[in-house]
Amino acid sequence: MKTPGVESKIAAAELDQKLTGSVEDWFRYVALQGGEIGALLSAAGEEQTRRGYRHTLREIAQQPLTWLETAANLVERVGMLETELARLRARPGAALVLTGSGSSVYAGECLAPALQAALRLPVQAVSAGALLTDPAGCLPPSGEGLLVSFARSGNSPESCGVLDSVRELSPAMRHLILTCNGQGRLATGSLGDARVSSIVLDDKTHDRSLVMTSSFTNMALAGRLLGQTADPAGYRRRARDLAFLGVELLSVHGDALARIARSGFRSAAYLGSDSRFGSAREASLKMLEMTDGRVRTFPESYLGLRHGPMCAIDAQALVVCFLSSDPLRRAYETDLIQELNRKKLGAGKIVLGQGVPAGLATEGDLVIDLETAPVSDDDAPLLDVMLGQILAFFRCLHEGLRPDLPSADGVINRVVEDFAIHRRS
Repeated sequence: MKTPGVESKIAAAELDQKLTGSVEDWFRYVALQGGEIGALLSAAGEEQTRRGYRHTLREIAQQPLTWLETAANLVERVGMLETELARLRARPGAALVLTGSGSSVYAGECLAPALQAALRLPVQAVSAGALLTDPAGCLPPSGEGLLVSFARSGNSPESCGVLDSVRELSPAMRHLILTCNGQGRLATGSLGDARVSSIVLDDKTHDRSLVMTSSFTNMALAGRLLGQTADPAGYRRRARDLAFLGVELLSVHGDALARIARSGFRSAAYLGSDSRFGSAREASLKMLEMTDGRVRTFPESYLGLRHGPMCAIDAQALVVCFLSSDPLRRAYETDLIQELNRKKLGAGKIVLGQGVPAGLATEGDLVIDLETAPVSDDDAPLLDVMLGQILAFFRCLHEGLRPDLPSADGVINRVVEDFAIHRRS
């Protein structure tokens, strides 16, 4: 099943105009496009609150608008970023380390391969938990580098604990905080420290829902500028292309994703390569969180699936495939998908890509071929994750849960509960 491109439905000039308006105007515009997302956005605010989806759906739907705003605001910080990168390059043995907890470190995983290729410097994504338990194994041996901390609220124990710990253990490390909450402990706890710089995104990206949606994609987009400081105009053009493609996911493909979400799968595997393995991790987490663990999920690389995890692709498993535009990666990925077809594995597939080869999907699969604008694998994680958010949102409703607070028993929370931060003696 393949759905048409957005250009047949939405005029580019009209969309450009709407993407420069207010967020409430944007929601009205998305609602007018119709479909299930439009109908849910059109419901009265009281009804959205009663059904428990008001924050989550708005935070998913606002992403194309916020991507343009984030790109416009971030280019004003190019000078600061170039200064930090110049310091990094001047230090032999220095490295760029991207950190965060949960979804926040997955944003780093989406960025690390692209940033290393662009900057020609060592770049790694490391969880805040790993930095707390094994700093010597995670930080550059030289003790020199830039630690970028991603955080939605900046109030999680790991986020604050890592910043304090690394400043003490590796005083030569510099820090960049990238957060959606200017009032969080991470943003406010290091004021006055010359080693620490901060970028605070617009407050509307500080998601109020339990799950991260627009917080994730906007932090990932902001981080991309580290590899594109020499071309801020190009960075903004790519954000516009991504915004158009995000609208395509919402307005053209939302109903198809809702239908798949209501189908009979009981588990889901998410496949991605390189930067898009990070988006597979995040999309997988969204389904797990938003179904309160009822749909068991796992992310994997295409080549890694053969080494054991393929046994989990049973007759009740959905396989979500983020298909690379790089010819070499795509060759390996299509081989794997064809193997799944040949072995008749899985309840069905979703394939997201551009120029998806004819015949790759089998009956009942959903192919989403994003045709409105070209997009590289380095930028595609925003769209991969947005697809995962929409799919998980509709499955959450299908399970009778409330997307704003799907963990009915409070097993997980919007901000991780405080716990003790231990230090080595």
